[in-house]
Amino acid sequence: MNCFGSPPGEDVPPRSRRSANNMAANSATPPSDRRFLIFFDFDETIVNESSDDVVVQAAPGQNLPAWLKDTYRPGHYNEYMQRVLAYMAEKGVTESAIRSVIEKIPASPGMQALFQFLRNRPPQDFEVVLVSDANTFFIESWLRRVGARQLFVKIFTNPATFDKDGRLVLRPFHSHSCLRCPENMCKQVILRDYVMRRTQERGRPFQRVFYVGDGANDFCPSLILGPRDTAFARRDYPMHRLITEIHEARPGEFKAVTVPWASGDDVVERLRKHAEEK
Repeated sequence: MNCFGSPPGEDVPPRSRRSANNMAANSATPPSDRRFLIFFDFDETIVNESSDDVVVQAAPGQNLPAWLKDTYRPGHYNEYMQRVLAYMAEKGVTESAIRSVIEKIPASPGMQALFQFLRNRPPQDFEVVLVSDANTFFIESWLRRVGARQLFVKIFTNPATFDKDGRLVLRPFHSHSCLRCPENMCKQVILRDYVMRRTQERGRPFQRVFYVGDGANDFCPSLILGPRDTAFARRDYPMHRLITEIHEARPGEFKAVTVPWASGDDVVERLRKHAEEK
């Protein structure tokens, strides 16, 4: 496997059949002088909880009825959350109530220090991108509260906007054929398309690509990282376990350097070493 190419026999999803331009971000092309590209997940990576779980705190009784919970089907979580948000709207849960519980989610340990490190680096060091299976409203609300929105040049996530009736309407990001990922988002497709497009726009590749995540859907994009790249996998979370399993079952297939993290400080330590490279 080379960087952003597929290994022999690997079932890698094709380009999404809907445009990958569904993003909450400025559409302007980022500067072309950045040395490194870093991707972040949101739930349980940037924030220390799942925003989809936290939003239930705004529901009546801070709970969902059993009949609604029973409608969940594996691989169709986006559809399930559409029903959850529709139920909350029917029960009179307001935009301000949803925003309030989302804004209170704590950052993961050391994440604010990691953000500060990235802000303090010379502008030509890091291009920072967020890719998440949460949604635009949750992510934008939280990032703006902590003053971190401007750090990200692009945010790829599921579109979510309030309609005239006050309901938060959630839509899938795209469609794909990856068997590993939920039907509404394959982060490998997003990562590969973005890196290929930016390489063409820049006329050269990034020196290194970094991916910071925690979940099973963060494992899929990490499979196309190359040997100069780094997968920062939250220690003892699904992404870390899946990488460990592939190392044991098929040594040499996973190409990226793996750095388990428990705190953003672990990520800062490794990024600082690379940033000092010439």
